[in-house]
Amino acid sequence: MTSYRQFSSRGLAKRSALRSNLRIIRRRWQMYVMFLVPFLWVLVFNYVPMYGVQIAFKDFIASNGISGSRWTGLENLNRFVTSYMFRRVMVNTLVISFYQLLVGFPIPIILAVLINECASRRFARTVQMISYAPHFITTVVIVAIIEKMFDYYNGVINTIIQALGGNSIYFLGEGSLFRHIYVLSNVWQNMGYNSIIYVAALSAIDPALEEAATIDGATRFQKIRHIDIPSIFPTIVIMLILRMGQIMSVGYEKIYLMQNTINLNYSEIISTYVYKQGIQQTQYSFSTAVGLFNSVINLLLIATVNQIARRVGETSLW
Repeated sequence: MTSYRQFSSRGLAKRSALRSNLRIIRRRWQMYVMFLVPFLWVLVFNYVPMYGVQIAFKDFIASNGISGSRWTGLENLNRFVTSYMFRRVMVNTLVISFYQLLVGFPIPIILAVLINECASRRFARTVQMISYAPHFITTVVIVAIIEKMFDYYNGVINTIIQALGGNSIYFLGEGSLFRHIYVLSNVWQNMGYNSIIYVAALSAIDPALEEAATIDGATRFQKIRHIDIPSIFPTIVIMLILRMGQIMSVGYEKIYLMQNTINLNYSEIISTYVYKQGIQQTQYSFSTAVGLFNSVINLLLIATVNQIARRVGETSLW
């Protein structure tokens, strides 16, 4: 009898909770309708296409369709791992990614701290506007600017070098210089936009902490070190975890536009390799296998970094 009553009370509690949730949904239906749009977008463009991932394990022929193509297992993945291009694209991807992380990750934090320390709000807003603007320039225009600046014959940089008595340098043809140009131009383009979240986190710091530190005689640098950075540290950790999850996904558009036959040994990365194999050479199964390999590595990286962050600093995504 007791167990029956317990079961009945649990059932009543569940039904009561369900009715309560339904009342909340009816009362706030506008919010759920707004949520429905991004939900459908993610469902249609991120989850439905996952059905096509199976062609990575097949010899895909368009006329036969996905289900009618011959199953090949790990043959496409093995072909990539054993190919002569595997080492080149992996090294280039990792070098550019970690270089970009090493240089590009701390600069938005530094910029946000400097903006937060500006005594003049008008000057701070001006700096923010100027630093945000490059983010909204399209990749094609950015690459066109880079090519004009570093042109071998008439570029601004080479014109200055020649005026100082030096010889012109083919910047986009030198592998090491190519990486510097790509990473530093990315930092210039995105540092303002990436600093927004840190500026917001800094604005949420209790002013009483700053006032107490000032009364105690703390210098500006000491306040940054002991108040600002510790306060936004959880945000920094979360952003670092997200960046590590994209470490293998260097955007192919800009690199593809900057590529030429001379710098190809230094600029060919997984993303551009997948594009060339899949779109230009119509090797759909092979390119899908390479892309899937890339995604699995990203997943392992973000899971590993998240686990480390949770154990060390008790801050994580999940």
